[in-house]
Amino acid sequence: MKCRLSGLLVLLCFRSFSQTQTCPVNINYASGDLTHWYAYTGNNMHGNGPGAILHVYDSVDRPPSGTIGARSITESNLNSVYGIQINTFAITDPFGGFPTVPTINGYSYNYSIKLGSTAVTRGNQQNGGGGYVRGVSYKFTVPPGPATVPYTMTYAYAMVLENGTHISSQQPLISATVSTPSGIISCASPSYYLPTFNNVTEGGRGATLDSATAKRNGFSLSGMNSPNSDPGQNGGSDYLEDVWVKGWTEVTFDLSPYRGQEVSLTFEADNCIPGGHFAYGYIAVRNSCAGLEISGQPQVCNNSIVTYSVPALAGAKYNWIIPDSWKLVSSDTSNIIQIKTSNLGGIVGVREKNSCANLTDTIQIKTLPSPVAGNILGSTAVCEGENTTVLNLQNYSGSVLDWLSSTDSIHWTHILNNTTQYTAANLDSSTFYKVRVGKGDVCPPDTSREAVILVDKKSLGGQLDPPESVLCAGQTAGETLTLSGNYGSVRRWQYSEDGYNWFDTQPIDTNLIKTVKDITVNTQFRAVVSNGVCPADTSSVVRIEFNPVRFPVAQAEPADTTICYGTVATLNANIEIGTSYAWSSFSTGNSTIGTNPYALQNPVSPERSTDYVLRVMNSGCPNALLDTFHVSVLDPVIVDAGKDTSVVVGEPLQFHAVSSDAGPDNFLWTPSTNLSNALIADPEAVYSAFDNVIRYAVKATTPFGCTGVGYITVKVFKTRPDIFVPNAFTPGQEINSIFRPVPVGISSIEYFRIYNRLGQLVYSTSSLGRGWDGRLNGVPQDSGGYVWMVKGTDYTGNVIVKKGMMVLVR
Repeated sequence: MKCRLSGLLVLLCFRSFSQTQTCPVNINYASGDLTHWYAYTGNNMHGNGPGAILHVYDSVDRPPSGTIGARSITESNLNSVYGIQINTFAITDPFGGFPTVPTINGYSYNYSIKLGSTAVTRGNQQNGGGGYVRGVSYKFTVPPGPATVPYTMTYAYAMVLENGTHISSQQPLISATVSTPSGIISCASPSYYLPTFNNVTEGGRGATLDSATAKRNGFSLSGMNSPNSDPGQNGGSDYLEDVWVKGWTEVTFDLSPYRGQEVSLTFEADNCIPGGHFAYGYIAVRNSCAGLEISGQPQVCNNSIVTYSVPALAGAKYNWIIPDSWKLVSSDTSNIIQIKTSNLGGIVGVREKNSCANLTDTIQIKTLPSPVAGNILGSTAVCEGENTTVLNLQNYSGSVLDWLSSTDSIHWTHILNNTTQYTAANLDSSTFYKVRVGKGDVCPPDTSREAVILVDKKSLGGQLDPPESVLCAGQTAGETLTLSGNYGSVRRWQYSEDGYNWFDTQPIDTNLIKTVKDITVNTQFRAVVSNGVCPADTSSVVRIEFNPVRFPVAQAEPADTTICYGTVATLNANIEIGTSYAWSSFSTGNSTIGTNPYALQNPVSPERSTDYVLRVMNSGCPNALLDTFHVSVLDPVIVDAGKDTSVVVGEPLQFHAVSSDAGPDNFLWTPSTNLSNALIADPEAVYSAFDNVIRYAVKATTPFGCTGVGYITVKVFKTRPDIFVPNAFTPGQEINSIFRPVPVGISSIEYFRIYNRLGQLVYSTSSLGRGWDGRLNGVPQDSGGYVWMVKGTDYTGNVIVKKGMMVLVR
């Protein structure tokens, strides 16, 4: 008895039986042939079953009529294709990607048989059509003994089925049948096929695959298409859900109720009944018949995920037990479980039970301690080139397998070193290191945390510009030295008056740019550069000559000024030391200076913002004093007083002036005749019979003081409000080129329309001030008479309607 306590309440015990029961000879094809197996091939034109068998190969004869020593048998009446063949070594199936001889959770089958092929009979009238049928059968007697002692047969199968889109019972299939003299043992005789929704008549095609059920049954769509022509349900290149595969699956059944009786075990692969879609599968049989056996490792590693399984029992329920300190990480209701181990061993047990079998087994598990890789001591930084670093592994448990190195922490290279110490030498790039530590063959190796040796590129001093220059006495602006081409950071700047003895400039300066001034003797300068831990390097040397002649001195104002567009700015300078001056941006005012001090003024009126540079020289000093005057020119002020207009006596006129400046601006209208307020942007005016034509100017003044002027002309009519229309116009000419109404005292136009002699509307508008240019859809119209009509409303609300004739003249 092998027992364990499950929790605190239930004691589960599993029987252990002797392993002396033997399986039938060559039940697992271990002889490499079909000896002891009966075989047959045929055609299922009239359906599956005994009537489909056309050729039989007895187990008591040698080929061609028997199976003794036979390794393969061809398809029925197709001598070029094997329908039955023994596999003694594993290759990869092209459709399923699984091995042709399986190893399942540690159990190696070593041999298998392939039933079927990709051959089909589509379009082939030989044998009257119909699909290929192939099968093998083994008849044996179950050893006598008590029915309470299990006698199990276990097989594994994998299959490749082409979807025929027929009703389910006519789809390609693989079947296993266990029979006794009294009949078939149904619970041990499954058939495997692709299910459809049976939405066609018997023998028809186009049934919809029940892919959800197929996937639940372990099938998946192959990534490889059928090799046969017209494989899809719609013909041509239609491969929708064409070939489906199912990987290796174990099945078991118990024959102990049939002790002393003769039993036959049959495996068969059938194409679809119409014959156009193939089926093939692999069958491997265990050479162990003494009850259920749990597959999995008896020795496992602490804190690891392990898998245990038993061959599946059709329609069975499963009850697993595991050690209390272990954790189940998968479902425990199938024939396969996954468990996370602890540091304690124990028993794993299972019971699987269906209507015709009740099987149990246990396996004693030993837990081994995991290796601990620890950490590496010695991370550091070195300079490229000649360098040496010693790394040491510490806090580890187990044996050092090897060291690993990487320059990107992604791709690793093995180092043949199984000691705890490694010397890294002459590195030219930053490198990461890890150590793999193992402990026996059961537990996977552990990998240490990374150590890194950072490699700094060698320091490079770079170039200083300009290489030579001159500083005059009192030259306060100094000389600017710029470092480029360096690798590393500036640590300090140095100077030397003799080229041999160097001193750090004070205060310490780490910038790439250095300004030198106030020297009194010829002096050399350089920068000291270093990168990381690498030794420092010095830049090129610049030489600055001291010139005792005084540097020019000048006072200028204003440095920056802003003016309105069209106005003048005055640039002033007082030269205290200097013998000549020159301006850039304009040519006037350049001169030689006679005596110091010397004052100068230059008026400028640029149209846009401009920089003016004053250049002052002092004879004997090669360096110029440069002073920049920046003159910002504001945008011109554009004032729109509105369009010229006409009014009648007594009609109120609303003015509205607009400035291009953001403001707020001040406005002044001149003259102020009849205006309600001449100091605002939108005054109102009412005219009398004494007024004729008045031209107003409105000046806008910005907060900065810039001004702009706009103009508007008002004509005063002595008539009542009316709409005047000319009697002719000349399109395309400089004057009188637009035919438009002249509204006087009119507040709005409802319409202004023009018709040609055919009554066709050629122009229409409802906007004041708009008119016709003599074109219709872009095409110039002919000279001649046209009818116009207009309707408008005057400022008092009266409606005015007029019509008439005009002449277009070209």
